[in-house]
Amino acid sequence: MSSKLYSAAVIGLDSELVEVEADISQGLPNFIVVGLPDTAVQESRERVRSAVKNSGLPFPGTRIAVNLAPADVKKEGPAYDLPIAIAILIAEGVLAAADFDFEKSVFIGELALNGELRGISGVLPVALGAKAKGIERLFVPEVNAPEAALVSGLEIIPVKSLAALYRHLAGEELIAPYAKSQEDISEEKIISAHDMSFIAGQENVKRAMEIAAAGGHNILLSGPPGSGKTLIAKTLPTILPKMTMDECLEVTKIYSVAGALPPGRALISERPYRNPHHTASGVALVGGGAWPRPGEISLAHRGVLFLDEFPEFSRAVLENLRQPLEDGAITVSRASGSLRFPAKFMLVAAQNPCPCGYFSDPDHRCICTPPQIIKYRKKISGPLLDRIDIHIEVPRVKFEHLTAERRGETSEEVRVRVQKARDAQIARLEDARVASNSEMSSEMVRKFCPLSPEVKEFLRAAVTKMKLSARAYHRVLKVGRTIADLAGAENLEVNHVAEAMQYRPRVENEIR
Repeated sequence: MSSKLYSAAVIGLDSELVEVEADISQGLPNFIVVGLPDTAVQESRERVRSAVKNSGLPFPGTRIAVNLAPADVKKEGPAYDLPIAIAILIAEGVLAAADFDFEKSVFIGELALNGELRGISGVLPVALGAKAKGIERLFVPEVNAPEAALVSGLEIIPVKSLAALYRHLAGEELIAPYAKSQEDISEEKIISAHDMSFIAGQENVKRAMEIAAAGGHNILLSGPPGSGKTLIAKTLPTILPKMTMDECLEVTKIYSVAGALPPGRALISERPYRNPHHTASGVALVGGGAWPRPGEISLAHRGVLFLDEFPEFSRAVLENLRQPLEDGAITVSRASGSLRFPAKFMLVAAQNPCPCGYFSDPDHRCICTPPQIIKYRKKISGPLLDRIDIHIEVPRVKFEHLTAERRGETSEEVRVRVQKARDAQIARLEDARVASNSEMSSEMVRKFCPLSPEVKEFLRAAVTKMKLSARAYHRVLKVGRTIADLAGAENLEVNHVAEAMQYRPRVENEIR
């Protein structure tokens, strides 16, 4: 006798329905799984056998064949344990297929040897894909129910054990559908030891960070050791604007696939902040593996990727950032296939001006030789630097600022202005389907940044003198548009563009 029901395979950040077929026939005891399964799926045979027996249910003592279709899609992970067990019970006649609508149901979950269900990764993509395919109900481990319930229009059945699910399908003891609570979608409150008011001095740098946060711009902090670059970068999450629900679902889907959802949280409602060490590999940064998984740039999607000690990263690793910084996505190609992951992140980088760190410090003598400085700076290519909108020097903090009793603005005060500017951008760019000024294409810049004759004349002189590339020119306009949004201005003015020009990198004429 044979049976069929549905599960799902997670492919990148999407999912595809998988038919789980079981056939029991006469012959020597044997249990095989076919359909391009990986090691974890092959090992499900032992988990399923023990879970069925320990749940007090009969397990066939003859030949069992399980097929996962389509056969040309790779199946990985333990999520197929539950559908395989149910398919075997139906094929054995323990459950009657006619008593339940299996055509409109999807089953996922990992079985423990005692029959209980363990949580799995990638539930949100499965729920979204199931709804798109017309599925009506989703059976998931109890711990994954809040995550699956983020998708409205699906009946979510939280399953604690195989025995409980058997009783539900047999009509003996029904499991109540999961009821979404406000806690599942409530916003996390930012609790941080790093607040803008704790930063002594550095008003120009804090202004640059506010502009970067408002428009989602990339920023490079350069200065001597101890000037506060890392501390300033850590305050950035406290002034970023709130995520929209669409952005929350995008980020949650990535973290679900990566198995990185915070414990007890179904929805990520605060912008990610990722801080990989400078020894990170290219695969760790952009994603990959035998079966590609999201890397740091995708985990930073809609948030911040902070690269401290920027030139200490391998040049080959840093060059991997060029394409995602431009496109907002990364395509990872392997022999098993190509997958595309979103990567719209703010790059925040911090660096010293030279190996010893004191080249730009007027109060401390630099001990580096010119060749050492040139070699150090060549670790970061010109095309990569050209993709960074804001370059700002972070000078040494003066003693009077360190001992001043008066503190600056708090992060909450700055965040109010940032949120207002971002709301203006969302309203203006709604039809263009982008969320911030930094995401505008050159055509959008032309449309949303009209130039008066005065601004044109100023730009003509600045571009000629500073020898800006076409990319740098458009990035200046994007930063200028953000400065105008922070000021509440309808159109770009000369002072907005002039301030944006100040954040372009200075060309060093000589290295002392």
